[in-house]
Parts: sequence; structure tokens; C-alpha cells
Amino acid sequence: MRAERADRAGRAGRAGRAGERPGFQLFRDDWGIPHVRAGGARELAYGQGYVTALDRAWQLHVEQHRVLGTSAAFLGADAADWDGLARRTRLADTARRCYERLDADTAAWVAAYAEGVGDALAVGAHERAPEFARTGSEPGPWEPWTPLGVWLSTHLLFAGFPAKLWRGELTRRLGPDAVPLFATDGPGTSGSNGWLVTGDRTASGAALLAGDPHRFIEDPGVYQQIHLASPECDVVGLAVPGVPGLAHFGHTGQVAWAITNAMADYQDLYRERLRRTGDAVEAYGPGGWEEVAAHTETYQVAGGEPVTVEVVETARGTVVVGGPDAGPLPGEEGEAQSEAGPANALALRHHPRVSGRLGFETLPALLTARTVAEVSAAVDSWVEPVNVLLAADTEGGLLHRAAGYVPRRPAANRLGPVPAWEADHGWQDEPEPLPEAPAASWAEPGLAVMANERGLAGPLGTEFAPPYRADRIRALLTARTGWRAADMAAVHTDTHLASARPLLALLGRLDPAGLGESARHLRERLLAWDRHMAADSVDAARYAAFRAEVVRLLAAHPALAGLTGPDGPARADGYPPVFRPWLFATARIAYALESLLTGGPVAEDERLALVAAALETAAQDDTEQPWGALHRLAPWQAVASGEEWPSVGGDHDCVLSTSSLPGITHLFARGPAARYVWDLARRDDSLWAVPFGASGVPGDPHARDQLPLWREGGLVPVVTDFARLRPVPLPTPPDRSPAR
Repeated sequence: MRAERADRAGRAGRAGRAGERPGFQLFRDDWGIPHVRAGGARELAYGQGYVTALDRAWQLHVEQHRVLGTSAAFLGADAADWDGLARRTRLADTARRCYERLDADTAAWVAAYAEGVGDALAVGAHERAPEFARTGSEPGPWEPWTPLGVWLSTHLLFAGFPAKLWRGELTRRLGPDAVPLFATDGPGTSGSNGWLVTGDRTASGAALLAGDPHRFIEDPGVYQQIHLASPECDVVGLAVPGVPGLAHFGHTGQVAWAITNAMADYQDLYRERLRRTGDAVEAYGPGGWEEVAAHTETYQVAGGEPVTVEVVETARGTVVVGGPDAGPLPGEEGEAQSEAGPANALALRHHPRVSGRLGFETLPALLTARTVAEVSAAVDSWVEPVNVLLAADTEGGLLHRAAGYVPRRPAANRLGPVPAWEADHGWQDEPEPLPEAPAASWAEPGLAVMANERGLAGPLGTEFAPPYRADRIRALLTARTGWRAADMAAVHTDTHLASARPLLALLGRLDPAGLGESARHLRERLLAWDRHMAADSVDAARYAAFRAEVVRLLAAHPALAGLTGPDGPARADGYPPVFRPWLFATARIAYALESLLTGGPVAEDERLALVAAALETAAQDDTEQPWGALHRLAPWQAVASGEEWPSVGGDHDCVLSTSSLPGITHLFARGPAARYVWDLARRDDSLWAVPFGASGVPGDPHARDQLPLWREGGLVPVVTDFARLRPVPLPTPPDRSPAR
């Protein structure tokens, strides 16, 4: 069966094409954005893979090796921790499993995409990317299941299961009452803004759907603008390089959709007791000791020694912390008196590994959707990540629902690691029901907003974003009617920081007579500030410096020393370095600043004294530099280019969400990974932008051409009329016909 499927999938895109040009046409617009036209669904998938490799060969190479756990072989020690996690979680094996569970048509469609990638690499697409030569690496073949691996790798940490480590440490060190104080989106979380305005509020009388996904900004970008057309579909949207179709954002001409992170909790960590018995590894489960799967793997590290990891999988999941030879987990030393011993490992349980399902059947169905009902039917089979979705169609249909798989299990599973030996913490057969909000139930008629707040998806998660972004978007959109696509840039780039209110309220309570002259002047200035984190605002920079000092003083306060001291969670020996961003207490304090300034373990009089001390320190620096001079983009690159990156306005809780780490750095790595406005009146009036450009090849004219626009909130036009596009000749793929 497996061999038959591989053979069928392998023929899907290339039947009759040996030595001929690919079975699709490539066009580009003025921004270098690829437009692919083909005669059928599989040919279109092949073409999407092919042109993605032309534009993003290096990015695909890195993503493929992150799936395999082999990226450190050419990226060096910085990638070694990830490779260890990829192997311990069995990412590649899970991708294979999920591919094998696909129906035949979807499997062939995915395989055609992978083949398109491979064929483009075979004709030298990678030779344009200098990173291959710099790292001494060469592209390898893409397996049919590789796109599923890319999706898994990209989203493994998306739900933030390491946050359960943080909550466990928080409970252990400060008690369970401290957990709600920090129940906000953390520094490792990805989010988004999205909003839908119905025809009653637009100039055209048709809906507008707009937003911007907030992710860690990577170069090349995590989203790819693309247009896909065949007799079955004609759709424009934002693709994830390495994955066919348009999972998150798309417009078919008749219906458009967009998502945000639902902030749902759908991955669990189990505290495991492991032991080695001869050559076997055993885990202590609800029925006692049981043998589990275990083997070792070794991977190479450029410039370093090879690393060997033991891969262990219990009945709960793959072990991501500790192992049979490890000491007790942090905080488990007290369990040493129990007969089975202390927990010495943590196992990750997530649905794709359990079920072999990832939801890729959704992707081709979305491409052919014409109504919101068809979009909703398509996402019924979606698994992860769990999203909140908005959609609108040209017939007036509207959709606002959650999509994905959230297992039904005890509430304790959501808060932190739970004992593997207690059967009550197992998953039930049926998942949690997914909420939906009919248009008649929307709080504001003709308007729906999704911004990771505790709203529609509230029953599905634990940590949500504060309501500031959602509230501000609603306020802006309800202030007027007659909205047009171009008007949405003003919403995308709004810099009002409502979350400054609690800190400024404490500032207002300070007695000016007890302050130094410079501190009094700064206090007056900040209280008069308009609370906009504009790039050219000096007052915004002064506020950010003051806030950073407050965070540092809070982090040093004795009441929080158990989190931030030399024995804090981020320094605990039991946790792999890859999880440290979730355990870094100073960043957590910065993101929970409002809660800690209005309650928590620091007494009110001490909070006031702390704010006064921070003000005195911040007032000593009278440099009149604008916020943008401090707040600059710091994107992730697999191989650093040494470029100077632009200054941008905004802040974590602004609609223009550019998230730095107050108290640590003003630079930001998380922000709008794309912007879009889908116009349901006329698709070619839609607009979009990405941080860098359509090309991932350094020096290409379209590698950085959108960066100035993105910095200022500008958008480029969506063009779908092939008569307005430039045809691009394609190289001939290799001849795969049998030797004679």
C-alpha cells in the first residue's frame, strides 16, 4: 500500500513531462510576486512548489533540515538545541504518519508540490542563493511528506506548551495564586489582528476583511504572496513556504478568509517516571511499569562535536525533558520517597502524533471554496494550530468560528505538567466543541474583531492577550463608516498604547515634592503624553525607558527573587536551552506588568516607591531621541547578513504590535509578518504587504522592495488579471525517463 501510494504520488505532477517544460505557466507582477497558472490541481501544486523553490531555495533548505533535525550540520551550534528537540519529538516520523493517513487525492496533491520543489532545485534554483556556498551545503531531495514536516516544525511551539513549564515553576515558587497574575500572552507567543467590516460600514456595500499576523519576523519572510489559478480555482493569498495551498489567508474572488491564533491549549506535558532495565527503558504509567520505545540518534554540528540524543516515547508521548538516566525534575525531589521514585522526564502529547492527522485535507478544499459555508466545511477537518477564523463572501455570507482540534481532558492538564501515572489525566475520545459566533450575536453590528483576546476562543485556552488591541480596533472601526481598502492602513499602523494606563496612574499618585527636579519634569511630561508609541515620538522613548526601569526593579524585588535570582527557572539544569525563552522571568514580568502593578506579591506602598525610584533613574538620561531610534527591527536569519534594520513605531499592546522585551531590549523580533486587506466588492482592489519582498534571494530586486512600505504601513495592490502580468520563462526540468 505504501509503495503504491509513493508511486502514484510520484507520478502526480510529471506524467508525460520528462525533458519538457513544467506543466504550468509562471507570471510576475511589478513587485515580483509569483502568479501560477496550470491545467489542473496537481499541476498547480507542482507549480507552486517549483516557483517557491525559485524564490526561496535557501529558506526551504533550512526548513527541511529543521524537520529532520540536521540543520546544525551547516548552521552550527546555534541550531543544535532545535535539532535535538526535532529528534526527540520525532517530527519527521510524525510527518510521515500524517502523510500516510491522507486520502489518495490529497496525498498526490501534496506530493506534487514536493516534487515541484525538488525539480526546481535540480535545475539549479539554489545556485542564486549565496547562503549555500557560505555554509558549504547542498539541497537534498524532498519527500512527499516533507511539506507536512515543515508545517509541524513551524508550529510545534506555536501553542506554547513550554509555558506549562513556566506555570509549574511559578506555582512551585510563588504558589498557585501567582499563576493568574501572569496569565497573559508571553514573550514566546505568536498572535494576530483580524477584523471584518460588513457592507453596511463600507463605501462599496461589500465586506472588507483585513489584518496582520504577528509572528517572529524571519528573513526570508514566513509568508509568501502568491496567486494560484487553474480551471478549478483562482485564488490569491499568503502561503507558508514549503506548504502547498493557502492555509491562513486567501481570496478566491467569491469568498475570503483569514485567521488569528485562538490561543487554545491543545498540547499536554506529562511528568514521567522512567528507568532503565537492562537494555530496555520503562515508564511508570497508570498500570505500573511498562516498556517503552527508545533508541539513540546522533547528529552533526558544524564546528563542534557530534551530539547523541536518546529518543524515548511513552504511551503519553515523546519525552522532551529528562530521561531514564536523568535526576529528578525541578521540584520533584520530594517524590524520592515514593516507591516508583521521582518524576525525571516530561513527555509531550499532541494530536498529530497521537492520531496521525494534521488536517491537510483542508488545504485543497479552501482553494475551491466559493462561499463561507464551503470555507467552514473545509476547516472542519483542521487539526493544528487551532485558529479563530473570519470569512465573508460576495453573497453577504459571514463566518466567525474556531477551527482545529482541542482534546477534552481535565482542567489541570492546561495549567502545567500532570502525572503520567494517574489515569484521570488521559484524553477523552471526543474533542472540545468549537465555538462559533453567528453575525447576529456580534457585539457591534456589522463588525467582528479577533486579536487573541479572551473572546470567542475563551473556553479553549488559558493565556490570552489583553483586550487592548481588540478594543482599539473596534473603537477605530466604529468611529466612522464608508471604509475602503486603502483606509485600513490607518488601523494597521495605530500606535495608541492603552496598557500604559496602570503605570501612568501610579506615576500620577507620586507626590512631586518628593521627587528630584528632573524626575518632576519627566513625570509632568509623561502624564501629558498622548500615549502613542510613534516612531518619531520622543515622549514614547522616555516612557519606554521609564517602563524598562520599572521592570528591572520589579525583577530585583525580594518578592520575585525566586523567579529572577541565580536559581530562577531559566537557569534550572533540568530544562533544555530551547525552552528558556518561556522561562525567562524578566520578560514574563514585563508582559504581566499591569497585573503586578495593581496586585500581586509586591505591596502597594512598595510599588509606589519602586515607580518613584524608576522615575529618578530614567530622568537622569535626558537624551531627546525618538522611539524609533531605540525600537528597531531585529529579524531572525539562519545566516546573519549584517544589515542595518529600520526603526518602526508601535509596541506589544498597540494595534501596530511590535513586541520588544521591556527591561531587556527595545529591539523587536515579533511583529506584523504580513498585512492584508481583502475586498469582497472587487478582488483587485485588495491590498497586501510583507516585511521584505517576494524574493528570498539576497540582492534580488524584490528581496527588499516592500521593506520601506512595510515600515510605514504601506500596501501594494493585488493583481489577478493575467493580462496585466509579465510571463516568465522556466528552465527545463531534468529528464527522468528510463535509460535505454
